[in-house]
Amino acid sequence: MKNGIEGTIRSLLLSAGVNANGQGEADIQVKHPDFYKRVLREGPLGFGEAYMDGWWEVKKLDELCCKLLSASLDQKIKNMNYFVHYLEAVLINTGKKSKAFEVGEKHYDLGNKLFQKMLDKRMAYSCGYWKDAKNLDEAQEAKLNLICRKLNLKPGMKVLDIGCGWGSFCKYAAEKYDVEVLGITVSKEQVEYATKDCQGLNVKIRLMDYRDLGNQAVLGSGMLFDRVVSVGMFEHVVYKNYKTFMSTVYNLLKENGLFLLHTIGANQSVVTSDPWSNKYIFPNSHIPSIKQIGGSIENVFVMEDWHSFGAYYDKTLMAWFENFDRNWEVLKADYSERFYRMWKYYLLSAAGSFRARNVQLWQIVLSKKGVPEGYQAVR
Repeated sequence: MKNGIEGTIRSLLLSAGVNANGQGEADIQVKHPDFYKRVLREGPLGFGEAYMDGWWEVKKLDELCCKLLSASLDQKIKNMNYFVHYLEAVLINTGKKSKAFEVGEKHYDLGNKLFQKMLDKRMAYSCGYWKDAKNLDEAQEAKLNLICRKLNLKPGMKVLDIGCGWGSFCKYAAEKYDVEVLGITVSKEQVEYATKDCQGLNVKIRLMDYRDLGNQAVLGSGMLFDRVVSVGMFEHVVYKNYKTFMSTVYNLLKENGLFLLHTIGANQSVVTSDPWSNKYIFPNSHIPSIKQIGGSIENVFVMEDWHSFGAYYDKTLMAWFENFDRNWEVLKADYSERFYRMWKYYLLSAAGSFRARNVQLWQIVLSKKGVPEGYQAVR
């Protein structure tokens, strides 16, 4: 039976151009005799956990994941854990308000030092815009400028940033475009960092779930915004709450306002997330499809522009890993070796996923009733 299981997994790997214990840079080196049984029993979750446990190695983890996903091996190895995960996603609203702060506590609050050593100088934790950029700092600054230009920001405008992170957009928009910005996040560490970093600017940072934005006692009666932006936060909303999210933004936006949504996107509509990522990296998260986003904005917004540049996320993630890996000697006093393997698997498997075009990155510009005489797309 053991040989049969090993043969099955080896055959699947070969179908993706990966040779177990081969000489290639994307070939897996198996270190534990139960590796094959674990992968067949636990699927993608077991595959990732086995790497964390040192059960296998590979020279280029990003390229391995690109090959596996290009061959759809994640779909071919399914198990009972997947169906339990599926039922939970269908029966339980993992994006409900009571769970809103979990991702902040488990991921974004891991320590500002970690993210400072990994990210660019502005602390932007989303895909950079590499069209004319030579490095990560340039790519992230170009992304922030691209968003501001797409929103056609003017001095004095009131702007809402839903999921503001460490305040990169808030600070950039206030500095460069002289706008007033309110940023909200579910991370205490991000609030502390962004508040200090934006000191002296017309920026306020608050610890808040997006559903509380409709509370007049929080924002003030009749408070409306000229522009709303959400960068890399929609992945935490979960499909059951998309309509609520869009309605919330709609009600906060002035009649002639614009909303820019920057989100990772899926090629097909699913209700679950990757089980390994959900357990270790982004709990209660979900990657939306075009259909799911379309359904959430139907009869709510007019779609003015849809810009896809997911290939740039590969370069962004590789730059993050290079920074993280280079600074590990400084970081390892605060984190375990198992954390290093987990974080490496997270960043490089994600890079491989975008390289395989298994997932996308979209910037979508929406208006309430359509821009008079048409919206002028910016690239």
